[in-house]
Amino acid sequence: MKETESVWIRLALIFSVLVLAFIILILPITVVFLEAFAQGWEAYLQGLQDSDTIAAMLMTLKVAGIAVPLNTAFGLTAAFLLTRFEFPGKNILLTIIDSPFAVSPVISGLIFLLLFGKQGWMGDILEEWNIKIVFNTPGLVIATVFITLPFVARELIPLMQSQGKEEEEAGILLGASLYQTFIKIIIPNIKWGLLYGLILCNARAMGEFGAVSVLSGHIRGKTNTLPLQIEMLYNEYNSVGAFSAASVLVFLSLLTLLLKTILERNLHRREEIEIPETTGLGKEKNTNVQVSKS
Repeated sequence: MKETESVWIRLALIFSVLVLAFIILILPITVVFLEAFAQGWEAYLQGLQDSDTIAAMLMTLKVAGIAVPLNTAFGLTAAFLLTRFEFPGKNILLTIIDSPFAVSPVISGLIFLLLFGKQGWMGDILEEWNIKIVFNTPGLVIATVFITLPFVARELIPLMQSQGKEEEEAGILLGASLYQTFIKIIIPNIKWGLLYGLILCNARAMGEFGAVSVLSGHIRGKTNTLPLQIEMLYNEYNSVGAFSAASVLVFLSLLTLLLKTILERNLHRREEIEIPETTGLGKEKNTNVQVSKS
């Protein structure tokens, strides 16, 4: 009787998960493509060829192309410092890295607006030097960098903690420089985790809306990213154009999901290879192989 109940409970849980996945994931994606192709292929392609939509796509790629490398460099440096050294302010650095998870994107956009806006704290200095951050590309980059700050660092910190620093110390004792240790020991050991964090960071950068919306000014063809362009088209009742642009983000998200799945499989394979080598059972197997060979 208990086995029958457990089977029914398991089936009910599986069914509920599938229903939720259909409602939350599959149904919205289906609606996007149905609306995008509601007036046929020609209207869909025309929506993608709109000059403002193309400019928004290019702006999205430009902002992500700047923000992702910056956060990758920061994440690598921060993870190395936090896992290899003890220094004053370590907990403060961890708090700064996690702060974008706790702060609303809209609030962060307003903070940057108060800092760099014309009436902000640094407004007079920026105006004197003829530097325009708000309602310009630098503002979009700053907002995106802040929102995507944790992804690479938070992926690498636990990975580097679990690996330890024995190999690095051995390399330094054998005469390797810090650069050689970083390139030949650290990077190969964290490459899959680094790529995983980079993909998540890029996906978040391309889909950012709140902070970018505050700092962009919604200047058509100049400071609109693709999510902002989609909102503008939808508010203008151009549903085909809005959903055509949204389909591009859907394709990018599906590509990100595919790459994420591939990297997760590589990470699990690597863990399965490394775990037996660090357990007593693995050592016994190795000794048995050596004895048999001798």
